[in-house]
Amino acid sequence: MCHSTRASAVPVIPDSEGTDSNPFALDALAVFMFRVLQRDNHPGNLDKSSPNVGYVMLMFYHLYDGKSRKYFEDELVERFGSLVKIPLLKPDRSPLPASLISVLEEGLNLYNLHTKRHGRLESNKGSYVQEWAKWEKKLRDTLSANAEYLNSIQFMARLTAVSCQVPFEFAVQQVSEQLRKIAKGDYTIPSTEKRKLGTVVFAAVDLPVAEIQGILNKLSGMNSKAEAFLEGKPMDNFLRKAHVTLAHKKSHGVSAVASYGLYLHRQVPVELNALLFTDKIAALQAQLGSIDDEKIVSKNEWPHVTIWTGEGVPPKEANTLPQLLSEGKATVVEINPPLTVSGTVEFY
Repeated sequence: MCHSTRASAVPVIPDSEGTDSNPFALDALAVFMFRVLQRDNHPGNLDKSSPNVGYVMLMFYHLYDGKSRKYFEDELVERFGSLVKIPLLKPDRSPLPASLISVLEEGLNLYNLHTKRHGRLESNKGSYVQEWAKWEKKLRDTLSANAEYLNSIQFMARLTAVSCQVPFEFAVQQVSEQLRKIAKGDYTIPSTEKRKLGTVVFAAVDLPVAEIQGILNKLSGMNSKAEAFLEGKPMDNFLRKAHVTLAHKKSHGVSAVASYGLYLHRQVPVELNALLFTDKIAALQAQLGSIDDEKIVSKNEWPHVTIWTGEGVPPKEANTLPQLLSEGKATVVEINPPLTVSGTVEFY
């Protein structure tokens, strides 16, 4: 849109500390829900007359799931070159009451159960209809009971002699001032982690080549199919690097690659359980382990280590091996029991 209209886009977001896994903290979510339940005649029917306000708000909240506040803001600055924040909550506010934390966590757990079983199916359908109805009522009751608190934590601005809750006009004023600075060139672009990373193209688990070669030698001595395939192939010349791709900028986006920054240079176990090959390409099937009890999940549908390609065949063609196997056009050699190597998460 910017290229076609010669306009400049500026992202404007509510200010929030966020968490390690979401750009918005629970107290921000509570305020958003509280505000929605005070609306009348909303064009999108998301107001107090809607029976599933809580579910819809949780759906919006999960759009950012897995992204910390830092990565969320870094991505916006990286893409647009600026960022404007709307005042939302007082920095010196009291902690969120236990009853609010409890009802929000209950909703988050229910949302996870529902989406795991039903995907994007609405909350008034599926296996958890009764649970959703009970929770929606509990949410409204809890927010209502904590109305005084929720009003008190929203940012206060001294507009007159009396301090009052931030009105829409004040928020507009704050946003306008920030926009003016950007338009005049008085805005200093924040340093972001991704800017430091520069031209990172993909994230991967880097594996020790010597151990991968050792596994191939061992497999060759144990299985005649593997021996026949590997025989005569100059693996020492081809296998100079070994890795399991986690996310690629072209295939999965900048944000997906950046999300692995939390684990940069950390060790992760990788289980190798099969060798798949054709006359043009070969790869080891991989299963990633955990870091600090957090399962490392590749954005690739089939995590693998490409070990060899024929002349002129790009390594990315290894992604087609499972499909070729299902069509009877590839061979598989199981590694039983699986062999485990340790690698490190790196950016390339």
